[in-house]
Parts: sequence; structure tokens; C-alpha cells
Amino acid sequence: MRKRYDHPHVSGSDTNQNNGLSNSLNSSNKHNNEHNNEHNAEDQALIQNLIGLGAFSARKSYYPELLQKIDELESEKERYQWLFENALHGIFQARASGGISGANPAIARMCGYRDANEFRFSVTSLRNDLFYDPDDLDQLMLRVNQLGPQQSFETRFKRKLGMEPLPVSINVLLKDREQGLIEVFVHDITERKRAQAAMARINNELEQRVEIRTRELQAAKQEAEAANASKDKYLAAASHDLLQPMNAARLLVATLQERPLDSDNQILVERIHTALTGAEELLADLLDISRLDANAVTPDNEEFAVSDLFNTLYSEFQPQAQQASLALHMVQSRLRIRSDSRLLMRILRNFVSNAIRYTPAGRVLIGCRRRGEQLQLMVCDSGPGIAEHQRSEIFREFRQLDNANQGRSKGVGLGLAIVERIARMMDHPVAIHSRVGVGSCFSVTVPLAHPDDQVSSLCADRADTVPAGLATSARLDHVRVLVIDNEETIRLSMKSLLQAWGCNVITASNGEVAQDAWYHFRPDIVLADYHLDHNETGTVVIRALATEDSDVLTTPLIVITADRSDNIRQEITRLGATRLNKPVKPAKLRALMAYLLEQ
Repeated sequence: MRKRYDHPHVSGSDTNQNNGLSNSLNSSNKHNNEHNNEHNAEDQALIQNLIGLGAFSARKSYYPELLQKIDELESEKERYQWLFENALHGIFQARASGGISGANPAIARMCGYRDANEFRFSVTSLRNDLFYDPDDLDQLMLRVNQLGPQQSFETRFKRKLGMEPLPVSINVLLKDREQGLIEVFVHDITERKRAQAAMARINNELEQRVEIRTRELQAAKQEAEAANASKDKYLAAASHDLLQPMNAARLLVATLQERPLDSDNQILVERIHTALTGAEELLADLLDISRLDANAVTPDNEEFAVSDLFNTLYSEFQPQAQQASLALHMVQSRLRIRSDSRLLMRILRNFVSNAIRYTPAGRVLIGCRRRGEQLQLMVCDSGPGIAEHQRSEIFREFRQLDNANQGRSKGVGLGLAIVERIARMMDHPVAIHSRVGVGSCFSVTVPLAHPDDQVSSLCADRADTVPAGLATSARLDHVRVLVIDNEETIRLSMKSLLQAWGCNVITASNGEVAQDAWYHFRPDIVLADYHLDHNETGTVVIRALATEDSDVLTTPLIVITADRSDNIRQEITRLGATRLNKPVKPAKLRALMAYLLEQ
């Protein structure tokens, strides 16, 4: 209880004033009980210490000030006692090597006890009765002794029997180093730990889901890759099977075109020719799209002369332009570029083919323009032009403009889609400039070769490098040709066509027959199909012939195949032969044969 100090006992002097004060105090003290008399001296000393009164000052009357100080101290004491009793956080005082010396109700409730007394009497040892992990206590005391007060030290307290340990965060003050007396403020972090555990559980579940999803995606990717590989094999096989009869039909139609026919039959032959051309283009484009999408095409960059490409384009498309009553012009260049000649030719062929198809009258120009260290290859026409809103559409699959000229093939709408894929793969930007009613100009930009590089200007695939000006209608009189093909229909069709060109032809279905034909016929040129029966190939047959007679490798060799894969192309190139894709275009075959024989 708070004490009331109305008459504190103060020592006096010999003066009358002090005698009067002493008499008054002595008279008042008679009414105090013995208990107060015993503590007067202690209270007087306390008062002097608190308010800084000296012996002389204490003789004066400072009752109001004294009483105010005492009331403040008592109020502060009661306030701290109230906070201690009603604090939400636990507070206790203890010796590290012993038990609890004082505790508030909050820490008792945290640990599952009825009140502070039960908690204090139950915890006789911090190590054995409170800390769930005794090593935590050792670590804590080591930090306190070395570093001073510790804050937010996390540990677990034991609770009343049968209850789970209590996760806590504690702040610790060292009150007495010699006795190991500490004062501890305790915060219950059960909810935080639950949230952390829940978050960890969620993270684990997410990681498991991600792992499962990753495995599923990997499995799906492998399945897709396997499907693509299977599709590529199927398309390779299907392309050969599909192109064989189409190739035979093409050769037969070309043979008919060589013969004099009445007007009605000539019209029928031309219509068959047009239908076959459309079917061939569709199949070839589908195969190219499939291989590009499956990343089965690998650019084989080399340095070569631009004139090689332009001469081949002019030679190939001059007859078509003449038939369409268009003037095909070419601007020559001595510059050299670095690219894949075969794929770049594929792009330029699409440009020229579209220009001829969509230009009703006028001309088509093939040329180039230097742009710093780049060269822009261009195909321009005087056609109807392309509106700006249609320019992005024409590079999508099966998208065509409706302005193809009557009587000319409309195509299938895959050419520019193939161009876009090839150009993106080779990093060759494609551009289009067009004005409606004036014309269009398609271009592809390629890097220039080093000017000091003297690499041969011949492209790797000589089927794409037939010089311009070579007559595609010239007769091949008395040229001895050996045709190697396992399909009888192809052999008969090819023989009929070649004989119509003035050739002497002998055919062989396999390597054994070809060997006999070689020795008895001594051909001037060999046309061999790549895929023969019983896993035999045209390249294998030619190598076998070369082992018996080295003159084989100096003879012009053309390998005809429907397989456009890079490994087949490289195999044919290593043999020193020229590759010709199926279905064979008679005009191209004729020009190629004449070119190789001339060389």
C-alpha cells in the first residue's frame, strides 16, 4: 500500500524557530503509531535522496513538494505493476542455471499454466523445464555474455504436459552477470510459424506441380519430336511414292509435246501439263513447309558470284516469260555474296514465278543494289501492284491475291510462306515495295563476300547454276544416255522423251544391268534415280561402276531424287554428280544435259 507522509521527522537546531518546529513535530508524533515511528528515519532519508535535500534544506517546510514526489513514485509503481500484470507478451525473471524468480500471467498462459505462481513453481530449471532445445539456452547465454542484450532470438518453450512446444521470439537482458540473472520478454510466434509452414507447404506443392508439369512438357516435347521425325520419314517415303507416277506422267506429257499433234489434242496435252504442274508445286511446297517447320533444313553458307544465280533464273524462266508475252530482263553484277545458294535460289524462284504469274503485260526485271556491306537482290515487275493492307497477308499459308492472269497457274499460296521461313532461318531480310497500278518489287538482302576471297563461283548444287542463254530447245543428237531407274514406267517415259530429243538411250533397272550397259554402251551421260530396289541407290551404283572404270567419274552424272534432305544433297555433291529434284522438268533437264555435256 502507498504510504502517506504528513509529518516527516526532521532534526532541528538550537534556534527558537527550530524549537517551535520540533515541539510541533513532537506533538504530532504522539498520534502516530509505533510502526510509523520505526520508519520515519528511513522515510526521511529516502525523501532527501529523491529530491536532493541537504541537511540544512530539510529543516525547511517542503511538505507539498515532498507529497507530490511520493505520489508520482507510487503512481509510476502502480502503472508498471499494471503493465506487468496485463501485458500481452510474456515477461519473466530467472537465473540461467536455475529457475523462475518472477513471471507475469501472460507467460503462464502461453505455457499452459493457470497463473504465474504455478508457472514459477513448475519451472525449477530453465534447461530442463522450459527450453525445448537445451542447446538454445547455451547459445543464448553465450551471446548475452559476449554481445550484450539479445533481440528476436527464436526458440521453443516446453508447455504443460501433453501440449505441443511453443515457438517464441525472445528479447533477453542481463540483469546481474555474477548471478546470471536475466530478464526475458517473450513473444508467441505460433501464427507466424504456421504461416511459414503453410507457405513452405504451398511452395513444395508448387515445386512438385512444376516438376510434374515439366516432366509432362518434356514427355510431350519428346512425343512431338518423335512425331515430327516419324512425319519426316513418312513424308520422305510418301513424296517418293507420290512423285514417281507424277514424274512418269510429266515425262510422257513432255514427250507428247515434242510430237506434232492436231489442235484439239494439243490443247488436251497442255491442260494435262498445267494440272500436273499445279499438283507438283503443291506437293513440293508442302514438303518444303514440313521440313522447314521441323527444322530439318540446315543452311550451308558459301561464297559465290551473284551472276550464277541470275543466269540460272534467266535461263529457267525465259521460256515462261516468252510464253506469257513478257520481257524478262536481267542486270548482271560482278559482286560476290555469302549465303546458301540452294535456299537463296528457292527465294528468288518464288519472286520470279509470282512476277510472271501476276503481270498481265510489260516486263520483269532481275537485278541487285548494293547497301553498304549488304546486297539487295530484287525482282521487279510492271504488274497490278499490291495494296498495303494485303502485303502481310500474302506471306501466310494458302493466301493468294485474286489478280492472277487468266490462263496462268494461280499456284497454291505457299510460295511466299516458304520464302518467309527460309529468309528468317538464314537471317536474310525480305522486303516488298509496291504501288497499285504501277508494279511491285520483292527483295531479299544478303551479306557481301570478302572482296579478296577467290572461292570458286560454282554453287554446291550445280542443278541450280545452268548459265543463261543455253538453248533449252537444242537437240541432243546422237548423245548416248544411260538411264538407271527401278520403275519401268519411268524408264519408258524417260527413253521416249530423250529419243524425241535425238538421244540414243539405254536403260537399266539395277547396278548389275547398269554395269553391263556401261561396258557395251559407253554412255556420254548418266541419269540415275537415287532410290532403287533392295536398298540400292544411284550413288552406290555409280561408285561401283567407278571402282571398275575410273572414266565413270569424268562422265557427266545426274542423280534424280525426290528426297530434298541435306544429307542426300551432300552425298550427291561429294560424288561429283549433279542433283535434279523430282518431278523432273523436261526443259530444265534438257538445259542441264546440254550444259554438262558442253563442259
